[in-house]
Amino acid sequence: MTGPSFPLPFYLQAGEGKRFCVLHAPLQTPSSAWLYVPPFGEEMNKSRRMVSLQAQALAVSGVAVLVMDLHGCGDSEGELRDTRWETWHDDLHLGLSWLSTRFPCPVGLWGLRLGALLALDFLGREGTSLPCVLWQPVFNGSTFLTQFLRLRVAASMASENTSRITTQMLREKLLQGEILEIGGYDLNPALSHALDHLHIVEPPPLPIHWFELQGPQGLPAPATQRLLESWQARGAPVMLHSFAGEPFWQTQEITDCPDLLAQSTEQMVHVLR
Repeated sequence: MTGPSFPLPFYLQAGEGKRFCVLHAPLQTPSSAWLYVPPFGEEMNKSRRMVSLQAQALAVSGVAVLVMDLHGCGDSEGELRDTRWETWHDDLHLGLSWLSTRFPCPVGLWGLRLGALLALDFLGREGTSLPCVLWQPVFNGSTFLTQFLRLRVAASMASENTSRITTQMLREKLLQGEILEIGGYDLNPALSHALDHLHIVEPPPLPIHWFELQGPQGLPAPATQRLLESWQARGAPVMLHSFAGEPFWQTQEITDCPDLLAQSTEQMVHVLR
């Protein structure tokens, strides 16, 4: 075990502006490195503390982590209203290339929520076999989009000055080329179209450590169980880890999840060796 260096903030030049990054690394050459793929919208902000705690724990254990804000998100340049799903693919290329150039060690992807779906879609399209650690992954983009659109529906119900709307009405607006403001985030038709057609069904041919919040009976959600059982029955190298705690990516107050941190650190230190 070695001590970590201080978190190093910097910008990476991309094809469309700069990407804000924070590198968490040990003082010595790391044994492995992870590129963190963040969630979408407010979930990214709610998760920053947990991500920082995890990255620091890994740096203490000799592992490097690159935390990058994607195009149009956080402190990176660009506007979300101009973002395309393919632009985020390019950002993952950029981050992985930078890590591989800087550190002579194995590299993997660590995704949270929609970031997990982005990581799986990226690897599937690229045909690249990199280990993945997924925190509470989204695996159906259409379902995620519906849940996000419901924020606008809820806001309209709370307002006395707007007529009632539905998620279907919002989808139609997007199909007509309208940019929708939802919870302070501008969703463009191209990004929504990409999400609406993303559903990871086929098991990926790469090692996956899937971390899922325990349900009332100590089990993950039924949809997750069905998908993973289908993958495992087909020989996919996926391992489910259930953790106890709060859904920190959506709680009103910033929340820690020590159980997830402990389990993830144990797996991420060793899975790339």
